Amino acid sequence: MMLTCLWKVFPFFVISCCLLTNVMLEDDSPVIAKYFNTKGRYEEVNLYLIKDILAVNRSILQPPSAQCQESHLTAIIRHGTRYPTTKIIKDIQQLYSIVLHNASGEDTWLREIQTQWTMWYTEDMDGRLTWKGVNDLKHLAVRLSNLFPSLISEEKLRGGLINFITSSKHRCINSTLAFKAGLTELWDIKDKEFDHAVNDSLMRFFDMCTRFVQEVDKNASAVVEVDKFKQGPEMRRVQEKIADRLRVPYSFITHDMAEAAFYLCAYEFAIKAVNSPWCQLFDEDDAKVMEYASDLREFWKRGYGYDINRKSSCILFHDVFNRLNKAASQNKSGQQVTEAVTVQVGHADTLLPLLTLLGFFKDSEALTSTNYAAQTQRSFRTSHMLPYAANLLLVLYDCGEGDLRLQPLLNEKPVTFPGLTDQRASMPLYQDVREHYRELLQGCDFENECQLFKHPAEV
Repeated sequence: MMLTCLWKVFPFFVISCCLLTNVMLEDDSPVIAKYFNTKGRYEEVNLYLIKDILAVNRSILQPPSAQCQESHLTAIIRHGTRYPTTKIIKDIQQLYSIVLHNASGEDTWLREIQTQWTMWYTEDMDGRLTWKGVNDLKHLAVRLSNLFPSLISEEKLRGGLINFITSSKHRCINSTLAFKAGLTELWDIKDKEFDHAVNDSLMRFFDMCTRFVQEVDKNASAVVEVDKFKQGPEMRRVQEKIADRLRVPYSFITHDMAEAAFYLCAYEFAIKAVNSPWCQLFDEDDAKVMEYASDLREFWKRGYGYDINRKSSCILFHDVFNRLNKAASQNKSGQQVTEAVTVQVGHADTLLPLLTLLGFFKDSEALTSTNYAAQTQRSFRTSHMLPYAANLLLVLYDCGEGDLRLQPLLNEKPVTFPGLTDQRASMPLYQDVREHYRELLQGCDFENECQLFKHPAEV
């Protein structure tokens, strides 16, 4: 099997970028890999990619008639696999010191950590994109070009009909460069470069929303349910089990140390495809508790916990529908759609508030510190929603005679707009989608929503 590697200079690092034409991956997944929440690799939500990273299934796109043609695609994409942040790296260092100097036992995995594993994470990595993250976006670009060949084409790229927007964070800029490289290498384009725009107002709206920042993001009381769960019986039992496995005093394994161990297993797997000995500190029950703790935080800080979480994404919501409206209008009047594709690269914190605003993955009850057992079948599960390179695709179809339809896909799989339940719900009339979100389209003003009021955030 052939593998072509080119050395490319990305901002902040030089990396060997390999475009895999037909990749068969060896896979030795930890049993707990499907619980890694936002630290999970993309392949866990699309397991067929483990065998062929460029596999696509066009049969999932099911227009109501054969004459339906793709007219516009908006893709909102999370950056690819990244290194841990400085805080997590410091916690990993502390955990490693505990295991190296205090743990005892004859377990093979423990001896492997103490004698073979080295602390290779450095603080300057601080959330930067990894080589795996580069390939995440390159491969996604190739798959999307195969899913939507009439939209993501060399002709449209050269013609300036594909637009790229990114957050200013290095991992997002490098993910955008990787996505573009996936296309230019696919079509062997060497005579032209393609620009991208940096726009934090769209891709990091959460930083710009004063009410969200003050009432939720920087407000310790906003995550009281998370703190309670960290002190609760489920989490305490996980910490005690880790301490027992290491034969260290319970006081050594705080929640931060348990979280560092869990993330360490996740990072080793996502970055290096290694089933690390650190993973042996958790069984599946432990992993479910760790996943819930993370979901609980995301629920209260970015999801349904407070109304301002979702309303902070109003600016991106309107931007998306403005693009769709423009494409729909040009389509109806017989003009060329001037923006065939918009690729917008941001963060998990970009996608989650927007998914929440649109009503996806809403459970009948809120996630709390006391209903872990009742939430085992919850929809709100970031492991499924927001792995590295997670993506929300909105595809506008022209089915002739003014019949415009909109298909949403999450992570390359069709989803249904919540509340639209007709027989063609997977590809409803665009006008029906607009009617469904009419109140948000007429309101949801970012400036008004994000003004700092005197009252606390409302649940």
